[in-house]
Amino acid sequence: MIVVHHLNESRSQRILWLLEELGLSYEIKHYQRDAQTRLAPPELKAIHPLGKSPVITDNGRTIFESGAIIDYIIRWHGGGRLVPDASNSAYDQYQMWLHYGEGSAMLPLMLLMYVMRLGEAGAPLHPRIESEIANHLGYIDASLEGKPFLVGDELTGADIQMSVIPEVAKAFGKLDAYPNMAAWIERLHARPAWQTALEKGGPYMLGR
Repeated sequence: MIVVHHLNESRSQRILWLLEELGLSYEIKHYQRDAQTRLAPPELKAIHPLGKSPVITDNGRTIFESGAIIDYIIRWHGGGRLVPDASNSAYDQYQMWLHYGEGSAMLPLMLLMYVMRLGEAGAPLHPRIESEIANHLGYIDASLEGKPFLVGDELTGADIQMSVIPEVAKAFGKLDAYPNMAAWIERLHARPAWQTALEKGGPYMLGR
């Protein structure tokens, strides 16, 4: 049985959504952020030393990091769903998007999140951060031109992994400038599996 160690208001919401898309049985263990620090509780360190979420346990294995979890679930439990055939060039695009979300696109958004807390002291960093955000959001938006999903005409794990980018961008008030990405995240949020995962995972206010 797959167990999702789910932190409220976190990227682990994507893992619940993936499991719902695949129609898999799973268990959720809920963890709550500290009301003051917004950090994960120390109990998560009993699951993995980093004490971060998402993390899953399955058949004696502990897997952390969103992209690795998505890849693991699809390979071991997906039955060929939500991933292009490895002999197809679309698979290379899929892998690129799967790693790009956390590897590159999320970084400037995270930097903005932290630098905003510095107030005036962080002002000199804003132009460079904003430039990088525009660079990445512009790239994603252009890539979605005339396409319902990132890779072909069907949802893949890459869409699930990348969905956090427009959610965070919207939370920062930046999504209106990128209509293709805005329409894409609305399509994703309209999916029944997303809605079911949201009910099971609890409040998730990013981009909503």
